[in-house]
Order: sequence, then structure tokens, then C-alpha cells
Amino acid sequence: MASIESFYREYTCSYNNPLTCDRPRQTAQEVKGAKFCLECGFPATLAQQAEIRGNRGSYQVIDFLGVRGLGRLYSGKQLQDQQPVMIKEYLLPNRSFNDDETSQRKETFKRVGGVNLADGRNQNFRLVNHREAIADEKVERCYLIINDVEPSQTLSKYLIENGAMAASAVREVLNQALQTLEFLHSQKLRLPSNQVRQGLAHGNISLDSILIQQEKNQNFYIYLCDLALWENLFIPPAIPQPAPPKPDQDLQSLGLVAFYLWVGRTTNYSNRQHLDPRDSQQWPNTDNNLKQFLYRLIGLETPFESAEAARQELLRLPKEEDGNSLNRSLIPEEHKKRFHIPLFLLIFLALLLLGGGMWFLFRMLHPSEEDYTDWKKLPDQFSEVTGVTPGKFSYTGEKNGTWSLVLTQSPENQTRLNDLLTKPIPSVEATFNYQPVATNTQNSSQPIEKVLTDNNYSFAMTSLVDNISGELNKKPVAYDGLLVFVAFTKKDGNLPSALGGQISLENLRKIYTGKITKWQQLGLSGSNLPTTITPYAPTEPEAIRLFQKIILNNDPQNKADFEKTVRTQETTQTQRQITTELKENKNPGTISFGILSKTWDQCAGYPLAIQVDGNKPSQPLFRKGDRRPINPSDNLCDKKNYLNTNTFKTDSYPLGYPLFVVYPKDNSRLEIGSSFADILTTRQGQCLLNKVGLVPLQSMPQNYVCKSLP
Repeated sequence: MASIESFYREYTCSYNNPLTCDRPRQTAQEVKGAKFCLECGFPATLAQQAEIRGNRGSYQVIDFLGVRGLGRLYSGKQLQDQQPVMIKEYLLPNRSFNDDETSQRKETFKRVGGVNLADGRNQNFRLVNHREAIADEKVERCYLIINDVEPSQTLSKYLIENGAMAASAVREVLNQALQTLEFLHSQKLRLPSNQVRQGLAHGNISLDSILIQQEKNQNFYIYLCDLALWENLFIPPAIPQPAPPKPDQDLQSLGLVAFYLWVGRTTNYSNRQHLDPRDSQQWPNTDNNLKQFLYRLIGLETPFESAEAARQELLRLPKEEDGNSLNRSLIPEEHKKRFHIPLFLLIFLALLLLGGGMWFLFRMLHPSEEDYTDWKKLPDQFSEVTGVTPGKFSYTGEKNGTWSLVLTQSPENQTRLNDLLTKPIPSVEATFNYQPVATNTQNSSQPIEKVLTDNNYSFAMTSLVDNISGELNKKPVAYDGLLVFVAFTKKDGNLPSALGGQISLENLRKIYTGKITKWQQLGLSGSNLPTTITPYAPTEPEAIRLFQKIILNNDPQNKADFEKTVRTQETTQTQRQITTELKENKNPGTISFGILSKTWDQCAGYPLAIQVDGNKPSQPLFRKGDRRPINPSDNLCDKKNYLNTNTFKTDSYPLGYPLFVVYPKDNSRLEIGSSFADILTTRQGQCLLNKVGLVPLQSMPQNYVCKSLP
């Protein structure tokens, strides 16, 4: 099946994937009764307290939980008996499905959404139970009501939080999952339409469709969910439709899941491509018997005939230590007698050669490992920060600034950054409540003023620290910045290529003060190039003030000309406008700028490198793998870009600046701001900030996995 990021291309989402984008949820929260995202028109999330009527009862939405597979998850309750349920919402947006396709898929969903044993027994084979499938006749949505016995953690989330599984744990995952597949493939099952089927392939086995429930005694239980039978109904028709699933494909997919769990990741460090189990270098060497079993399960060697046969073979495998002792006993005695070199010396030489080889290979794959010295010095987790004072603390920042935006983003598993930082250390009763204040483009920093004059605010998050009072301390926690972008297309006559992917600071100043109004004034030529320059500015006062400081030198005349020259609109609206004009075969002469979190991970606009005083242009956006600055020939939509810390750390990128925690020096007020800064500058904090569009203070390994809260 195609990547979910290729779905719903009819919706011009700023973040390229409207299903996982946070904007539909923001719309539902900010506009009462909103049904569609205000930015792209994609269906908004369900509002809290929304009611869903089915044949077996009515259900009420309590809270949005996130996205899993092709649907959005909510906690809820059945209104009649107040019993908790899970609600999975599936979408049939009208730009992706026509009326006939929507009607057919709704009818099919009602017939096949959920399975149970044909004889009515309550099964205990760790397949998630479904209460009913509901198709909303009025809107483009369907709902699967799930009994609330479902574990909330997918194996994908487990992998992110815990890293690689031990071989023994992988064996237990396989044991339980194969038992469930054996049941699913062989038992008589009844669909909601009362149709009885003899066995059913899952067809959608992945890290996201297998759930894990961990017990206090270190035991865990595995559950399967999201069968292809109904999940695939919501793949848009424009996407190649998968063939009907078969049981042997379930075994292969489960084998890959086990491989990823054992390795501890799904992609290569070097090229970010999916790991290939045919590459023997990728496999752990802790359990050769398990490795041979997975070869067969994946289909690299003689495949198993059924889930039952695979599970029986798994249970017969020697334990890890037994297998190792067995292998050692197979060395012939006469071979042992031929070794005249002392054994300890052989071992020493072997380790020396192995270590040298591994070091060489590691250096080839990670040529800049020495850059991570500062990163390694950081505390790993929030919980390692000591001296955090218990209490309830309010802090502030610019209402439409960077911090207000990134707090709404979901760095992992659809949990917003604000939720992660409200009570960052569970063992310490310290909670942080963010209360932003408005800042315009002219006055001083209102957040800093609040900290100075109002004891209710413990600290502020801001980049506007010019002329900071001597009564305040400031600690940097990340780098932010502005990106200048022009319309991105690879057609002849495109601006990024004509500009060579760069623009000088001086020309940028002239454009934004109206002294240059035509692209040809920059020496560009070509019959297909746009003529008129259309400069835009974002709506964030913080971004405008920093642009005026860095580009316009805070010159009053420059600022007055800026106000007369630019058109101001929200950054994502500018990006959508570019996309629309390109689809209409127009060649927009748009140039705009915006904060990193809204501009670096999109492909409507090409971020230009900035040249200062004839020096080499500085481009903060780099390509993964070969670690070079982007150029206009790159495909910016392929998610292979990252922000290079060194360009910010060395001040080589002129539009970069630090984001600070600002807090009072007054000893009578707790220095909780300093503790909050310490939390954000752990490896966990820096990784999470990086995922929401900020730049860590130290170079961070690209393969680093953010560890979740304890």
C-alpha cells in the first residue's frame, strides 16, 4: 500500500498529510461547530461532547486521542450505560471520493466493520472487540465503536519509547501474535451483516496495527486490530488498491514486525530507507535460532504452511543459551588440536580486528560523530533534572509567536508538545501552564514585561530579548529563525533555479522596501520567468519584528517603506496560494518569509540561501544521507531534509536567532524558569523541540529516537 502521506493530495495541506496534521483539530477547538479545516477544507476532528447514533446505542465523544492507521481515535462513552468505548473515525472526504464511491464504501463498511466468533462465544484470542460499525448518512464519516478493553500503545509507539526488544521478548510477541492469527485464519467468524466466513486474513499487520498492554510484573499482552477488510475501504480511489489479503502475507508482515522490534528501528541510519532483512549486517547476533525462524517467517527461506505450523516451530526452538552451547560443541576435536597460538592471544587479535573493522564501518556511516560531543554531555531524560520545585507555575510568550505554535504540534504519537510539558516529570508535582499575551510589531516584548511586573508569571519564552532588563536572566533552549521562500516548481523558468537557490541580504532589503519590484532587476532572464515581484510577510508580530531588525536594521524609513510594500497574510495561506497558482499553470512571482516551524518542512516554497556582503551563501536546510545543503533540483516533498545545527550555532545563517527562557533574578521568586530551561535542554527536550521545527543547541545524531516521558 502507498504511504499515507500520498493520500488526500486533493487537499493542499501545509504539512503534506491532512490526516495527521494538527490544523483540523485546531479548527474544531477554535470554531464551534466547524466541520472542515479552515486552511485546506479537510474534515475537522469531532468536537468534544459530539454524539454519534448507531443501531445498538448512542455514543458521546470525550477527547481526541490521535491517529492510527487510516482513522482518527477518540475516547468516548455509551450514553445508555455510561460504559467507556473507543471510537475510530474513518473519513471519505468529498475531494477524494465521489458520491457513488462514498455510498458504496459506507454500505460495505456497515456489513464488514468488525468480526466475532460465529457461535457467539466470547473469544480470548487477543483480537480487539468491536461493538458496531456506523456510517453517518449526512456527512463523509464512518465510525467503528470499540469496547474499551483496548491497550492504547501500538508497537510503533513502544519502539519509539523503549528501543530494541530483547530476543526473548520478540519470541513472546511472535508467540501471542501467531496464536491470534491461527485463530483468525481458521475459525468461523461472523460479520455485522451476519455473513459467516471460514477464516479471514488480517491483511494489515504492521507496527501500528499490533497493540501491546504491559503489566506491572513485566509481562505483556499483544492485541491485533485494524483488519484490511474494513481499513482498506478508506484508501482513496486515486491510490492503487491492494489485492485481497492472504494468510501467508500475514506471516511475512509479522516477520518484518519482529525484525524491526529486534533491531530497534525501521530505517537505515545512512539513507533513512526501510531496513532490508536480506542484508545480514542489519541483524542482531544474540539469537541465531530466532534469526533462522524469522528468515522462514518473512519468506527468505522455506516459508511456513500456516500460522499454526509457525507457532509450533517457534515453541520448539532451543533457548538462546542452549543454542549457543550447541554451536560451540560442534567444533571438531582435531581442529582444536591444530591451534598452536595461545587461545587468549587469538581472542585478543580477533577482538582487535573486529573492533577496528567496526570502527572503520561506523566512521564511514557516521563521518561527523565527533560533532556529537556536546550532545553526549546532556542529561538524557526530563526525569534526570534535579531541583525542580513542586507547585503550579504560569508562564507566557507571544500569542502568535513561535512558542505558541510549537506547543500545538505533536512531536510523536499525536501527543501535543504542550501536553508533554505541562507535567514533564511525573514524580515531581510541578505543573506548567502556558498563558500567551499579545505583542504587536512596535512595542517592547509584552511577555518580558509580564514577568517583570506580574508575579503570577514565573518566566517567559521569547526570542525578543533586545534591551533586556538587568533584573532578568535568560537561558537559550533552542534556535529559531526565518526562512525566505519563493514558489517551488521544477518547470522551465522557475525562480529557485534562476536565483541559483540564493538571494543577498541587500537585495532582500531592496525588495521589501519597494526599491526592487521586478525580478529582471536582479539580473534574471528567461521568457518563462515571472515579471513582478510580489512580497508577502507573515502575520506573527515576532517574525516581523525580527525581520525588521535583521534585514531592515530597524531603520525607521525602511520600516515605513516595508509597511507600504508588503502584503501580510498567514504563512500557510501564502503556501496554499502558491500551490493553487502552480496547479493553474501560473508562474507566481511570490516571495515571502516565515518562522522555521511553518516553512522548513513543506514544499510549496523553496527556502533561499542568504548571502551577506559577498560571502558564501548560507543555507540552513540540508539533505539527509549526503548531508549537503539543498539545491533547486532536489525534491523537497520527499521528507529527506533537516535543519543543520552548525549553521545556527556558528552564526553563519544570518536569519537565525536563539529562543530563550527569561526569568527574574529576584531571589524572593523561585528560579523555576531556570529549571524549565534545564528540562528543555535534556536530550529528550532537544529532540522533541527539533521535531516541532526548532533547532537543537547541539548537533544531534539523525538516528536519535526521542524517549518518551517515564
